[in-house]
Amino acid sequence: MRKTVPTLLLCSLVLVLACTAGAAAATRADLAKESTLEQVLQRGVLKVGFSTFVPWAMQDKKGDYIGFEIDVARRLAQDMGVKAQFEPTQWSGIIPALLSGKFDVIIGGMSIQPQRGLKVNFTIPYEYSGMSLVASRKLAGRLRSLADFNGPGVILAIRQGTTAVDAARKHLPKAQVKYFDNEAQTIQEVLNGRAHAVVASEPFPAFQALKHPDKLFLPVKKPFTSEPIAFAVRKGDPDFVNFLDGWIRVVTDEGWLEERHSYWFRTDAWQGMVE
Repeated sequence: MRKTVPTLLLCSLVLVLACTAGAAAATRADLAKESTLEQVLQRGVLKVGFSTFVPWAMQDKKGDYIGFEIDVARRLAQDMGVKAQFEPTQWSGIIPALLSGKFDVIIGGMSIQPQRGLKVNFTIPYEYSGMSLVASRKLAGRLRSLADFNGPGVILAIRQGTTAVDAARKHLPKAQVKYFDNEAQTIQEVLNGRAHAVVASEPFPAFQALKHPDKLFLPVKKPFTSEPIAFAVRKGDPDFVNFLDGWIRVVTDEGWLEERHSYWFRTDAWQGMVE
């Protein structure tokens, strides 16, 4: 018995749909292979890029890394069922290192900036930070406002590659700036009388003022900027971004992020581990 034309069309349509479904499944499989999330799960290790910022991430007396970001990365890896592998990196080269594949994600107090967004994809914010000043009592004792530090005779010490550079350019354009590779060098510059103040993310300035009360003070009591902090990943990987966004929402809603942030930023209970 000969098949009718409608029957032939129906068979052809079923064949086309089957081929389309097979192609879609293959495409999804290929995307999964390229996804950082899938690679992390198969590897069993989440490689985390970061740079040391007190109290975001730092080394304790034993040489182990501790801090708010370290807690965040470890909890993220635990929830993924993998181990966290930390990759300390100079801040000025941390985005190129991510793009080269040295690690899977930057969890290092990185604020969302349009220029950075041209190179990486950001998650939703998981914290907020702001810039502040810690100044020399000897050199800047009479300077008591942000405007007082905006002068050609004022020397600022700043860690290069950080948003403190942009903050200084915007709010203190008339001041002279010296750039350093890490925050310890910026503070030493002020303590040695070669700079009036350090511009850095809170709570670093506040901790330094408490640590050296005879030499340093806080001329501006509140941060003069507000910056959203997020994870950064390589572009072209929406699966990983979607997962991280969901994870941030969950740990935020359960209060875990706020609890860890309060411990590291509002207490000094951890100071004995690093001094």
